[in-house]
Amino acid sequence: MANRQIIQTLSGIRTQDGAGVALTRLIGQPALPRLDPFLMLDEFGSDQPSDYLAGFPPHPHRGFQTVTYMLAGKMGHADSVGNKGVIETGGLQWMNAGKGIIHEEMPQQTQGVMRGFQLWVNLPASEKMSAPGYQDIASDKVTEVSPQPGILIRVLAGELFGATGPVSTQAVKPLFVDVQTQQGGEIDIPLPQYHNAFIYPYEGQLSVGDKLLKKGQLAVLGHGENLGLKLATDTRFILVAGEPIGEPVVQYGPFVMNTEAEIKQAISDYQQGRLA
Repeated sequence: MANRQIIQTLSGIRTQDGAGVALTRLIGQPALPRLDPFLMLDEFGSDQPSDYLAGFPPHPHRGFQTVTYMLAGKMGHADSVGNKGVIETGGLQWMNAGKGIIHEEMPQQTQGVMRGFQLWVNLPASEKMSAPGYQDIASDKVTEVSPQPGILIRVLAGELFGATGPVSTQAVKPLFVDVQTQQGGEIDIPLPQYHNAFIYPYEGQLSVGDKLLKKGQLAVLGHGENLGLKLATDTRFILVAGEPIGEPVVQYGPFVMNTEAEIKQAISDYQQGRLA
C-alpha cells in the first residue's frame, strides 16, 4: 500500500473579499492557483467585528459549488431563487451555483468570534449549467466517527471509516473531513489512490512521514492509498480529497467555465439579469 507524502507546503496570503472581510487565501493564490477539482480555499477567523461585519453582499456565481463550514459564529445566507438559512457553529452549507445564482452571506452577529472555511469545488462541463440549489446542514446532522480513542472525525462529505457525510448535492463527490485530537497518537487514513488531496491543520501540528506540518500550513499530498499521520495533542485539521476532473478551466472571478466564450456568456447573462 503506497503511503502519501507531502509534495508542496505553503502558507496562506492575507487578503480581503466581499465588502471587506479579512481572510486568508490558501488555494487560489499564486503558490497554488488550484488543485483540481478544488478552485479556492479561504480561512476566515477573527474576534474583531470590523474584520467580518461587512460580509458578502449579493454577488453572482456560475459553474461550480461553494462549501461554507463554520467553526464558530453565525452566517446568514440568501439567494435569488428564494432560499434562506443560517449556518451556525459546526454546521455547513453546500451550494450548487450551476447555471447561475445571486448569493449573499452576511454575519448574524455583531460581536464574538467568527471562524470557518469556504471551499470552491469545480463542476464538470456536463454539470456546469445544472439547476442551482443547496443544502443547509446543522452541526447535529454532521456524521461523526471515532476510529480510535482520542480522535474524533466529523465527516462533512464523502465516506471514511464506515461513516458517510450528510452532503448529497455534490457532483464531484469529494471527501471533506474535520479531524479533532484530544491526545497525541498515530492514525492511518485510507484515500483513493489517484484523488488529489490536501491537509490543513488549523490548531496544533502533525507529521506526514518525516515532515512536520504546523498550524496555518497547507500541504498538498502526493498520490497513494494511505495517509499516515503522527498527531500532536489538541490538533485539529481538515482533510479534503477529490477525483480530478481533467477539463480546461477558464475563470473570471465568480464565473468558472471551460471556455472564454462561456465566460463571456456568463457575464452577458449577469448584466442582462438572466442569472437565476
